[in-house]
Amino acid sequence: MVAITSPRSPRPLHPLHAILLAFPLPLFLGALLSDFAYRASFQIQWANFSSWLIAGGLLVGGFALLWALVDLIRSGAGRRRRAAIYFIVLLAMWVLGFINALVHAKDAFAIMPEALYLSAIATILALVAAWMGYSGYQSREAV
Repeated sequence: MVAITSPRSPRPLHPLHAILLAFPLPLFLGALLSDFAYRASFQIQWANFSSWLIAGGLLVGGFALLWALVDLIRSGAGRRRRAAIYFIVLLAMWVLGFINALVHAKDAFAIMPEALYLSAIATILALVAAWMGYSGYQSREAV
């Protein structure tokens, strides 16, 4: 069996970009789970954990966003639409994560329920961005 790649398929991610893209999803997911734990227990440390995880997701997600911007600028006409959508999803994830960080900067008792909703949306956007980024080449089997 031979795997043949379609010429119209997008290029795979650079390995460093793939590493950077691997971090926002688990960090934002951890923040979402910490927000659920805070909502259930009202232990302030859960809100602190969530803030730290969001900060980490924003830091690494910012580098992935910068890489996606450079990739968008350098992409050819055939890849520009997909690169633009990928960049927009990463940008939306980062902006909502930043707003979520601002919400988490308030008093711990004042962050609910906005923090939970923002964490959920940022996690979903991180999942979509990771899915789009890792989809890469689509191969078909040839005999």
